[in-house]
Amino acid sequence: MAECGFLPMCNDDPARFRKGSKKEVILVALGLAAKKAIVKEINEVASNALSVAVAEYRGMEVADMTQLRRQAREQGVYLKVIRNTLAKRAFADTKFGDMDAALVGPLVYGFSLDAPGSAARLFKDFAKQNKHLKVTALSIGNGLMGADKLEAVASLPTRDEALAKLLATFKAPVSKFVRTINEVPTKFVRVLSAIKDAK
Repeated sequence: MAECGFLPMCNDDPARFRKGSKKEVILVALGLAAKKAIVKEINEVASNALSVAVAEYRGMEVADMTQLRRQAREQGVYLKVIRNTLAKRAFADTKFGDMDAALVGPLVYGFSLDAPGSAARLFKDFAKQNKHLKVTALSIGNGLMGADKLEAVASLPTRDEALAKLLATFKAPVSKFVRTINEVPTKFVRVLSAIKDAK
């Protein structure tokens, strides 16, 4: 469908798309102005994103996609289904420009805006309950990574976790320094006491 020049727009009302019911897909042709607006929007998001995860959603129900979008909002992940040709244009002058080769098939794009592992974690957790969502590529801005790196990217710390680790790193040398300084007078007193006892 992505190759025909149309963008599939689905009614997001889950009640209309129960299992076994007929699914309705409305094809809407995109004009040049709409395409430019999408490219501009995705370019701005990609420029500010810490990472991007790309997953194929072929076979997913509309209700499942609605649930994925809801979880993305809750976790601070910008989620978008767009044509791959538009995504390639949007990524062109960003740190994700090297993803072109991986942008094939019906894809959903997840952009991590607060923590680098957010989108990967979202897709990893969602794929456990929905076999149709398959991560195909990831990037944290320094090269294209395959789906085999999903676990590593998903386990990247959140902003709060990273700050806590950084604080602990700074705190350890300071604590050691304070202990050392406190030990100097104690050792000095012991030396003086030993000298006094020797007399």
